Amino acid sequence: MSEKNKQLVRRWFEEVWNKGNANAIDEMFAADGIVHGLTDDKTQPLTGPAGFKKFHAAFRESFPDIKVEVHEIISEGDLVAARCSVTGSHQGNSLGIAASNRPVELSGIAMVRVRDGKIVEGWNNFDFMTMYRQIGAI
Repeated sequence: MSEKNKQLVRRWFEEVWNKGNANAIDEMFAADGIVHGLTDDKTQPLTGPAGFKKFHAAFRESFPDIKVEVHEIISEGDLVAARCSVTGSHQGNSLGIAASNRPVELSGIAMVRVRDGKIVEGWNNFDFMTMYRQIGAI
């Protein structure tokens, strides 16, 4: 089970982020799934594929060439943790910041809970402060 869960998380980053395949979200993210750490309001996590797709679309519009590299991945029971690095260039305005065309490079860790072959809960800790600094927002 641990190996299948790790494969799911690797596939998530490859399909959803590196390839920009929004349809893969429906396939890999549970209908009642919840994601923490991707909004500035801790009381309003992203819920379900539709909620995640809004974030995904905005982020991919701002960084259409985004690449996520998974460096390490560990799994225990139904939990999977992945240490990642993210690169791209800020080419869109959808995050409320005018496109700077500047490159970004940041790191982060994602932990997900898997049930029945789908992601049911995720916690994200990515260095968005570095990203905002690199694009000139702060």
